Amino acid sequence: MPIRRLTLLALYTTIALTLFVAEAQIPVPVPIPGVKLGLSNIVTLAALLFLGRKEAGLILTARILLGALLIGVPSMILFSAAGGLLAFLVMAPAVKLLPRAQIWVVGILGAIAHNTGQLLMAVVYLRTTTVLLFAPMLLLSAIITGCITGLAAKQLLRYESWLAR
Repeated sequence: MPIRRLTLLALYTTIALTLFVAEAQIPVPVPIPGVKLGLSNIVTLAALLFLGRKEAGLILTARILLGALLIGVPSMILFSAAGGLLAFLVMAPAVKLLPRAQIWVVGILGAIAHNTGQLLMAVVYLRTTTVLLFAPMLLLSAIITGCITGLAAKQLLRYESWLAR
């Protein structure tokens, strides 16, 4: 892998990890487990747009593993991986199917998929379907936060020549 490409991957990973750790310090205004802004998703979207699926997947994987180590919550890796993987599987084709002007929609789809993945992991991990009672609130929060992260990623389109290969 060329040095420039490797440097870009390291830069994207560092930004995603920094956003992830910083966001973990922000108190969530609602008492629903799993509700958060998802700021590191901006980086995943940007990587899908500017670098490609393989690179975005590597950045996401590194962010999940390193984020769990830095935050220090062992079960976090399960929830982050489930949410991140499902979001990635939804966003990767959506980025190709939707026009770039509608990248904010991909942000919403990714946030919904992320919350869905985390809910499914919670059902398995906690061995109860009671957690599904949180689904409506998580859906609403995913639409709002996904729109925000998608609009932020859309703003990055003007820097494509610098952020891309």
